[in-house]
Amino acid sequence: MDNIQNQKTKAVALKYEPAKAQSPKIVAKGVGELAERIIQVAKEHNVSIHEDPNLAEVLTKLELNTEIPPDLYQAVAEILVFVYNLNKRFASLKGISR
Repeated sequence: MDNIQNQKTKAVALKYEPAKAQSPKIVAKGVGELAERIIQVAKEHNVSIHEDPNLAEVLTKLELNTEIPPDLYQAVAEILVFVYNLNKRFASLKGISR
C-alpha cells in the first residue's frame, strides 16, 4: 500500500529570478520516490512547500529548465504570494524586518 501511495506523490520545484526571467522556471520535478526526495531536500534547506496536487499534475508534464507558460501565471502567482507572506510572517516571529 505504501508503494501505491508513494507513486502518486508528485513534486515540482520552481525558481524565480525576476532579473533573469519573465516567469518561474521548473528546476526539479518528480513522481514517487523522486518526488519524496525533492520534498525532503526542500525541507532540509528550509524551502517553503505548498501542496497543490492539480498544479503539480500539470507542472510535472512540462520540461525541466523551462519557464512556466502564461496560462499558469495566476496559479503560480498565488503560490508566490503564499510563500512571500509565509516568509514575512516567519521573519516577524524571529524579529527580522523585511
